[in-house]
Amino acid sequence: MCSQKPSKPYLRIPPWLRVKIPCNKTYTATTELVKDLNLNTVCQSAKCPNMFECFTSHTATFLIMGNTCTRNCAFCNISNDPVEKLDAEEPARVAEAAKRLGLKHVVITSVTRDDLPDGGANHFAATIKAVRDTLPDCSIEVLIPDLQGDKASLQIVIDAEPDIINHNVETPPMHYDAIRPQADYQQSLTLLERVKEAGCRSKSGLMVGLGETDEEVRGVIDDLAAIDCDIVTIGQYMRPSRLHPEVERYVHPDVFEEYAEYGRSKGIKHMFSAPLVRSSYNAAMFADEAAPESVNEAN
Repeated sequence: MCSQKPSKPYLRIPPWLRVKIPCNKTYTATTELVKDLNLNTVCQSAKCPNMFECFTSHTATFLIMGNTCTRNCAFCNISNDPVEKLDAEEPARVAEAAKRLGLKHVVITSVTRDDLPDGGANHFAATIKAVRDTLPDCSIEVLIPDLQGDKASLQIVIDAEPDIINHNVETPPMHYDAIRPQADYQQSLTLLERVKEAGCRSKSGLMVGLGETDEEVRGVIDDLAAIDCDIVTIGQYMRPSRLHPEVERYVHPDVFEEYAEYGRSKGIKHMFSAPLVRSSYNAAMFADEAAPESVNEAN
């Protein structure tokens, strides 16, 4: 008689992760605006649990360079079908959307485009310029891929002068083979270090619930503190579909606060750690809090 491998216990979504889905005119208007301007948002493509709240608040994180990716990270819901040709008019449409939404802080991210010689750096720069020209008083945050570690490509983004450059390490290095197999942890840290060396504000983030331990999370925080990362976000991994890795654990809000306290004790200026925190969730608030003191005093 064959013995069966015991199945893993089913993890119920805890109450602190149950999101109410609003249905109102503001949410619909934001959805229609994105559709009207033929834009993609990471909110929709990645099935972000905060999408309904953000769209209701007239905010969205713009996803440029198409909605298909050259990589296949295990946690991500974005398709890795054949990528699209770059749309030269997209930067202007992002700027128009930001204007119509009345944004004071614009977050721009992208799929990973390893097929492009510059990884899409020039398209990022064009989008930053378009938003600056349209909304000169608006702050801009970009969440960029690793650009395959190319220093010249990163410099193109830096020279466009966004207010914050974000690049997520996503998970501790021991889990890259399973979760982020086409990326390199040290390469991501080097990118963030170069951002700081150039005098820019740096930001990074990771998810928990993918099999990592609290000790490994603290190890990532140590690494980010060592390169003087300005802003760190930590949130709960939520399985986008049955095709994605199962959630290994739901981390209690108290543990998220412990992560934040640990990061602050290591010198990270701005720690945002909670179950529903995402890289771009409440990014305007994060940017406000993380703004240089001289800017805050001037305002």
